[in-house]
Amino acid sequence: MNYTDDQIAKIGENIVETLKTIYDPEIPVDIYELGLIYDVQIAETGEVKVIMTLTTPNCPVAESLPAEVKEKVAGVEMVKEVELDLTFEPAWNREMMSEEAKFELGILY
Repeated sequence: MNYTDDQIAKIGENIVETLKTIYDPEIPVDIYELGLIYDVQIAETGEVKVIMTLTTPNCPVAESLPAEVKEKVAGVEMVKEVELDLTFEPAWNREMMSEEAKFELGILY
């Protein structure tokens, strides 16, 4: 069964809401606002591909954070399967953070 464009948009909204509940333990801002999520692709059939990065390749949560993202996105209603690609190209930097994240961390005044 294929989903409609409206259903895919709703899945996307729910995925973003879910991603905003996941925090890098060293930074008090969620991974979505930090800019660690590069892309979320949703197929008509409910398969989801998440492309993400970490603040550094040797991040202490390099093992657990991607697994948590995959598990929580898989729990979103109507998501059938999740593929997670961890990349370091381009390397994450502070400019990738949202205005909200920069304000929260005192980088934006």
